[in-house]
Amino acid sequence: MAAVFVTRFTGWGQTWALLAAAGLPAALSTASRVLIKPNLVADRPPPMTTPAALVREIVLFVKDCRPGLEILVGDGCGSLKYDTGQVFERQGYAKMAAETGVELVDLNPLPLRRLAKPQCRRWPEMFLPELLFDCFLISVPVLKAHSMAGVTLTMKNMMGVAPPSHYRQGGHWKKAAFHEDIQRAVFDLNQYRAPDFTVLDATVGMPEAHLWGPRCEPAKNILAASLDPVAIDAYGAGLLGRDWRDIGHIASAHGVLGLAEPLAVSEL
Repeated sequence: MAAVFVTRFTGWGQTWALLAAAGLPAALSTASRVLIKPNLVADRPPPMTTPAALVREIVLFVKDCRPGLEILVGDGCGSLKYDTGQVFERQGYAKMAAETGVELVDLNPLPLRRLAKPQCRRWPEMFLPELLFDCFLISVPVLKAHSMAGVTLTMKNMMGVAPPSHYRQGGHWKKAAFHEDIQRAVFDLNQYRAPDFTVLDATVGMPEAHLWGPRCEPAKNILAASLDPVAIDAYGAGLLGRDWRDIGHIASAHGVLGLAEPLAVSEL
């Protein structure tokens, strides 16, 4: 049975109880360093991107659990007009990093590892940052619909790790190659590297698209966490009124990368 832990949002400080209940301390027991990956797809404020205030609480919790553990916060934005450093600066991440003593990392230009999986139809060969394979990976997506993928939650959040050097392939976005057969592309990516732990910011929610359109009314006012990327994506899809069976990358990942059902949702 897949487990998702949720709490009604009243303030970012309650993130600590959620992370503890969802099993993050035990999961970190053998980690040599941690990479926290928010959704910083563009230089836009929350709820389009992950709030720096939420990532700050995750950083402080990890520091409290494992004093001295190296913590990185990284993403690779998709814009052709600016780099990830601009997003870090303008969306409060540079200030957060300075205050907490963590390092910010632009994932786009990092050294890469070549990988191959014959069972992956969209990406039988893939290039990903070496860093991903030397870290405990915490994904921190935002609750949003997506015009092509249906939803963008933790598995789709992994698109930020894809290097533009291999996945731009024309278009107006640094990772435009993913737009072709996007459901299979997201599933294959996660077969190479899926999050080890997820904290889903469902405090607001965007029900129609990820970079435009209305916010959820009323706001969802939920924070959720899980060790299972498929479970939390199925849960998040439900919050947006979507059936996970209709979202190709979640349906494909069910039983392979985790479980979408039966789903045990524990509310703190």
